[in-house]
Amino acid sequence: MMRSISKRMITWIMAAALAAAALTGCAALPAQQPAEQTQTAEPAAESTQTAEPTAESTQAAASAEESTEPAPADQVTVRVGSLKGPTTMGLVNLMRSAEEGGAEGAYEFTMSAQPAEIAAQIAGGDLDIALLPANLASNLYHKTKGGVKVIDINTLGVLYCVTGEEGVNSIEDLAGKKVLMTGQGATPEYALNYLLEAYGITDCEVEFKSEATEIAALLKNDPAQTAILPQPFVTVATKQNEALSVAFSLTDAWDALDNGSRLLTGATIVRSAFLDEHPEAVALFLKEHAASTEAALSDIDGTAQLVADYGIIEKAPIAAAAIPNCSIVCITGEEMKSALEGYLAVLLAQSPESVGGDLPAEDFYYIEK
Repeated sequence: MMRSISKRMITWIMAAALAAAALTGCAALPAQQPAEQTQTAEPAAESTQTAEPTAESTQAAASAEESTEPAPADQVTVRVGSLKGPTTMGLVNLMRSAEEGGAEGAYEFTMSAQPAEIAAQIAGGDLDIALLPANLASNLYHKTKGGVKVIDINTLGVLYCVTGEEGVNSIEDLAGKKVLMTGQGATPEYALNYLLEAYGITDCEVEFKSEATEIAALLKNDPAQTAILPQPFVTVATKQNEALSVAFSLTDAWDALDNGSRLLTGATIVRSAFLDEHPEAVALFLKEHAASTEAALSDIDGTAQLVADYGIIEKAPIAAAAIPNCSIVCITGEEMKSALEGYLAVLLAQSPESVGGDLPAEDFYYIEK
């Protein structure tokens, strides 16, 4: 009997040691397993060579085998994807804190210039949380059959018309113009289409480019062109060429319609399966995302340097000028739900495919208890 119990105990302790070693090897950027934990696993395995388990230790082992408690939030590595722009600018303080070991949670961050790339990664299970255009979040909800939920709004309207041509001061002045912009199939395209339709403009030619940096370079060479750009690239373009200026804000044009909706840019989503398995880790991310956003707005110079360090904007002074105009927020709960529902309803009426064919159901909105 003692021999049987001993074998079981040895198996359990060895499994525990292997699990501890795997957890240590897979730690995220900010979180390393404490040295004490790593060291205690090895003596435990060695002790099985010489000692028989007591009744108390056998009972503890059985309890551990049966335990289904999830790992603590600070031991779950959350894989976060964001876009090269305001969504990541609101995250940079958390990113740096994670690198330096100061974050409460454990995170791995991925940044891309292409929304489709981030969307594919979260749909495929390679990311747990993603900061994406708000309408793309709705599309993913439908495509994954409820496989994602929105947890916050991370940016409001950040789109501006930039040009060196005189006489372009409002949305109506885009009639008969060619406009350069990014975001085909995403928030920028649908927002502009909605505004052009709402203001009765039918002869505006839109030419899409892959990245805002490409448009900024074109404007630098020919400031007579007209473009719709998001911040912080608006600031980059106008700083590079004094002939360029901001003609108007798409947010102002939207608000002038007074239809009760708000122009949004980015929403943060989480995989539903990850949320079900690790609700504490998601709650911790929301807490640290909000703190990072607050830091971005309260410490503009420090955040601007981080923005430059991460390659979002080349120079910190330009980033510092852009941050106040980037509409960086972290809106959660009922306020998030109300604002996003209104925005998606406007897009649905304009282009059903822009939101995945229909409005998301109630379970799309995660409101923390």
